[in-house]
Formats: sequence, structure tokens, C-alpha cells
Amino acid sequence: METFERIRTKKDFLAVVGLGYVGLPVAVAFAEKVKTLGFDINQEKIDIYQKGIDPTNEIGDEKIKSTTLEFTTDPKRLKEARVIIVAVPTPVNGDKTPNLAPIINASKIIGRNLSQGSMIVFESTVYPGVTEDVCAPILENESGLVCGKDFKIGYSPERINPGDRVHTLENIRKIVAGMDEETVENIAALYELIIHAGVYRAPSIKVAEATKLAENAQRDINIAFMNELAMAFDRMGINTKEVIDAMNTKWNALGFYPGLVGGHCIGVDPYYFIYQAEILGYHSQIIAAGRKVNDNMGIFVTDNIIKKMIQSNINVKKSNIYIMGITFKENCPDMRNSKAVEVCKHLSTYGIKVKVVDPIADKTEFKQEFGMELVDIKDIRNADCLVFLVAHQQFKNLRMADLKKLYKQQKSQTKYVFIDIKNIFEQKAIEEEGYSYWSL
Repeated sequence: METFERIRTKKDFLAVVGLGYVGLPVAVAFAEKVKTLGFDINQEKIDIYQKGIDPTNEIGDEKIKSTTLEFTTDPKRLKEARVIIVAVPTPVNGDKTPNLAPIINASKIIGRNLSQGSMIVFESTVYPGVTEDVCAPILENESGLVCGKDFKIGYSPERINPGDRVHTLENIRKIVAGMDEETVENIAALYELIIHAGVYRAPSIKVAEATKLAENAQRDINIAFMNELAMAFDRMGINTKEVIDAMNTKWNALGFYPGLVGGHCIGVDPYYFIYQAEILGYHSQIIAAGRKVNDNMGIFVTDNIIKKMIQSNINVKKSNIYIMGITFKENCPDMRNSKAVEVCKHLSTYGIKVKVVDPIADKTEFKQEFGMELVDIKDIRNADCLVFLVAHQQFKNLRMADLKKLYKQQKSQTKYVFIDIKNIFEQKAIEEEGYSYWSL
């Protein structure tokens, strides 16, 4: 337990590599207990943090301003760290294969600045074997040190749920694993400093890696099932929410709802499982099918937007459509792998120039990414169609009187369209006001 004791007594630094939606909360939490370095290669990001601004909204500006965390882009500072936690993103390529470039590059940087006796803990989501078979050799090659003798490795899958103010870092039980028993105990003791819910010691690094994939693949499959029901019920003229409300009266109902599945976890992690399974000769059936269903939901939603507008005698190409929400989930500014973006792209294939409203998304980032300005809610005018894709709290706060002000004045031959993917509003109330309503 020497490593833990040196960190606990503040003789050595703990470092977190990668300060995004996962790494930043982890680093700030550790900084409340031990000497902590926060490293990221993005100087612009570090500058923002040092100004006391939290663009992720995960911990808030006040905590950023008051934290003792030392922010740096200098990789040489990692030599001061006895423990290094890696929390860089692990996306997929265009062909849905794992993109390990961020974790490989992070391993190279760490290896070049690795001190003897250090412990490296990976939190990034990977397929089983990456920590030991990909990252460890890179650390050895770059440092000239021997894994297991000169440094130790472990794995603790991140379980942060972006935008969730109930299931926070401290309240989610942490899975820990290490290359040997001593490493496991050191990692467990470290995380117990900040995790109130406690830790679970996995029997191996590969089990811990696989657990994260299984968690998110399970959720992906359950949502895919609800999406399939929604597509079928739509053809049957049945309200899916009413079916779910009835179904959820049974004690063992799972409580899942249909929706657009994006983001950097559920929409990505199953592909890591599929990739590794296929390399070993197993072709995924259920998980791959779930991914196919969820990946195609943007097209299904777009087709129904167009259908409802045509049925309402609206000139689609000349219509005024506002997309309400562009981030991948409610109350979270993260736009990575957002299916709302896909809906916008599909609508553009019909020659429609949509306007996007999102009070949570970063305006500068949005403009850089998509070449257009975000519209403020107060600036919505003469809408033919409002498409609520994300259930931000600001949208939930809108009353019927507020919504009516956003639309064009009603014409006798036209029913303006109201798309409510997340069932934020009461269908009956919307339809009583003369609007054509549709939801998943």
C-alpha cells in the first residue's frame, strides 16, 4: 500500500490525463483530498478551466474557481505523479471500428514521462485486452521500464452519467481491477477517498473492461426494443407512451422508453464489443441488431416530420422548422455523436434549412462545427413546425401560451406541426390548440 500512502500523505502527485466530461470531475474530486495534476493536450480547454469556467456543466463554475487542481498542458509534469489516471475519449471510426488513437497517444505521452514505481489506471472505455495488450507495451517501449516490475497498471471503467445530478461520480459504485492483488488494493484505497458508494474489486482487468461494454450494450438493446415497438405501434395507430404507461404498472417492467440514442457511451461502446467478438470469430446478433435499429431512428423521425408536414398542407421546402435541442441528451452540452444532428442532416436532404435552438449547447462550438448560429428561444418566429428532440429543462418549462407565440398565426387550411420525441408535453393539450402532434 506504499503507493496509496504516498498519495494520501501528499508526498506525491496524482495526475488525471484527459479533462473532459469524465476526467474533469474525477480530477476535481481527487484535488479535494490529495495533490492532483490535471493534464490535457488542449491548451484552449485548459485556459477556459483556469478562468473558472466549466463548459461541461458537470461540476459548475464555482468548483472550478475554488479547486486546488493544478491544470497543465506540460507533459513533463507527469513525472511528478505517482499515480496517473487516464480518461481520454475512445470513439469509433467512420466504419464503426474502435478508434484507439486517443488512448494510444496518451499512453505514449505517459510513457515518455513515466517515473519508476508509478501506477497507471485506465478509465477509458475499451474492448477487453486493450489495457494489457496495447497500452502496457506502449508504456514499456516509451519509458524503457518493465510493466509489473518498474510500474503497475490497472483499470477502473468510468460510470459517469453526463448531465445527471442524482447519479454523480461519488454516488456510483466504482469497479476497480489491477494486474496483481497489491495494485488492486492500492487502486481501491485511492477511489475510496472520493467514492461514497464504495468500490467493487473485479477479478481481472479484462473482466472490468468487459463490464463497461456489457452495461452499455444492455441499455442499448433495451432502448432498441422500445424503438422497434414505437415504429410498429406508429403503423398500428397506437400511442407508444400509453402502452408503456400501462406496461410499467407491472413490478418487473424495466421502464425504458424509445428515443434517439447518441452520445459517447451507449452509441459507441457496443461497437467495441462487436469488433472484438468478430476478431475472435463470433458475429454478434442481438447487440448488432440493436445498434442497427438505434442508428436508423434519425431517418424514421425525419420521415415522420416530413409526413406530418405534408399531411398538414405545409410547403416543406419553404417551411420554417426549428429543431429544439441538438445535444445528445437533456441538460448536457455534449454534442458528440448526437442523433439530433443526424435529423438535421436528413432534413437538409429535402432542401430544408432548419434553425436550431439549444440553450445548453456551446454557441461557439456549434458555429465552428456546423457553420450556423444557434437561435435563442426568445427569437423563434413564425414556426411551421417545432421539433423537440431533447428534453432540456428549459423546454419543459414552456407553457402552452409560450408555445403558441412561437408559431405562425393559424390558417383554416393548415395545421402546424408539433413533434415531441421525448413526450415532454401533453398530446391532448397540443391537439386541442389545433396543432398536428407526433411523438415516438
